[in-house]
Amino acid sequence: MNHLNVGGKLLNLSSPKVMGILNVTPDSFFDGGKYNSIEEALSQVKSMIDDGAQIIDIGGFSSRPSAKLISVDEELKRILPIVKEVTNQFPKIILSVDTYRSKVVDKVATITSFIVNDITASSQDSNLFNSVSYQGLPYVLMHMQGIPEKMQNDPRYVNVSGDVLDFFAKAIYKLKEKNINQLILDPGFGFGKTVDHNFELLKNINLFNIYDLPVLAGISRKSMIYKVLDNDAKDALNGTTALHMCALINGAKILRAHDVKEAVETITLYEKIKSN
Repeated sequence: MNHLNVGGKLLNLSSPKVMGILNVTPDSFFDGGKYNSIEEALSQVKSMIDDGAQIIDIGGFSSRPSAKLISVDEELKRILPIVKEVTNQFPKIILSVDTYRSKVVDKVATITSFIVNDITASSQDSNLFNSVSYQGLPYVLMHMQGIPEKMQNDPRYVNVSGDVLDFFAKAIYKLKEKNINQLILDPGFGFGKTVDHNFELLKNINLFNIYDLPVLAGISRKSMIYKVLDNDAKDALNGTTALHMCALINGAKILRAHDVKEAVETITLYEKIKSN
């Protein structure tokens, strides 16, 4: 699948694209609290668009390990004003909303079409697939073992790549039964995986191309990088760029990134390699 239709806006995935991260949260692992005001958020969105982001992913809750659950009302309070202003000021940009709640999907859909970026595969809200189907929205299907509060306690797999492959097969079947056909696959780096699990998945991204669906790599500044390099998230840009190139070579079509300019440059260099 080389194109997504997001409310009439076409996303051409014949070449890789960057999804810029906008966390409007106080507690996200890297940028929590930086973009909580509308002015700060809009400035960041403009910067990411100028740097080449094709998608802006807005998140109103933190999914880092041990993150606290917030109410639906609090999530909506955080993201709705941002969605409205971004839609008004940047009408051509494609939006993604990082949520697992059907009420949030339905509310945001009254403002604009968007990609639903769900970390839970509907495991926390049984109505989510129905909302996505009813609203006719593209959907990011992500693998996560456990829940954010406990997912890193002791993740175990028979074979992580095979287990994630099997998870996708079963979930894709359920989604297509709901007439949800515009899908993006996300192996869920850092979500119920050890460092070794993450690197095995990164090496084997090409396995997921069997489904003929675009694969998203969400590895930006994550602990799989800084634990290996013995630094921290703020010093993990170089490592992120290195692994972004690995993800592209292994078949990823979307890079979900905090640092859009560097991710776009990585894609440019990757495309140059491919063309020669």
